[in-house]
Amino acid sequence: MGAGALSRTDPYDRRVRVTGLVAALRSEAACVSPGRVPFNQPASLNDQTLLWLSGMGAQAARAAAQGLQQHGVAALVSFGVAGALSDQLKPGDLVLPDAIHSGELLPVDCAWRDRLQRQLPASITVFNGLLADSHVPLTDEKAKRGLAQTSGAHAVDMESAAVAQVAKAANIPFIAVRAIIDPVYFSPPQALLAAVNPDGSVKPLHLTALLLKRSVRLGTLLQMGAGMREARKTLSQVIEMAGTGLASQGN
Repeated sequence: MGAGALSRTDPYDRRVRVTGLVAALRSEAACVSPGRVPFNQPASLNDQTLLWLSGMGAQAARAAAQGLQQHGVAALVSFGVAGALSDQLKPGDLVLPDAIHSGELLPVDCAWRDRLQRQLPASITVFNGLLADSHVPLTDEKAKRGLAQTSGAHAVDMESAAVAQVAKAANIPFIAVRAIIDPVYFSPPQALLAAVNPDGSVKPLHLTALLLKRSVRLGTLLQMGAGMREARKTLSQVIEMAGTGLASQGN
């Protein structure tokens, strides 16, 4: 069963602990729900999970987290992909951080994070430590290594800090679940950003024009696709093993 509009029954029932997941990209949301998820509105997956496909960036993620909190969720998850800031991490590795670095350190609920981690198979390589926040996509290795040096983080994304801030303000638990999509030495080129919609889907005409002008190489797209496949494989395994609530119920 795919995601759908909010039910009039259980999602509002305070007797049920509802977990809210924020995913920026449609490809990330597809790891949680096989159906087409509506954009920029809450989707009820079951009586314990709401999913919000927000689009990329902190502003979109913050609005999604606030919307989920207004719909009564008792816990928040930042779910999706991240870029590596360390040579140790490769596409498909999983980052379950101790905290988010965003000027301040925004903690995660470590008991919940550890409970989730225990449910995962040994085939998934898991890193803890810090996940860094960036307000813009990092499109070169120098920028990634610079952020690693200043933050001490293993990986970076653009949404987790915003979700963590909403959870902190609402005094509800938060974790980040992020699979690595690109190694530290590789990043999507700046030119490609104009060919991508807010939900991460591609604008075919824009992409074709970039390829014809050789602003983006086919090999770059193939490498990006391979990284996304590895990241999605890991995220799908996490959902398969822990469920859409990601072990939030404490069972």
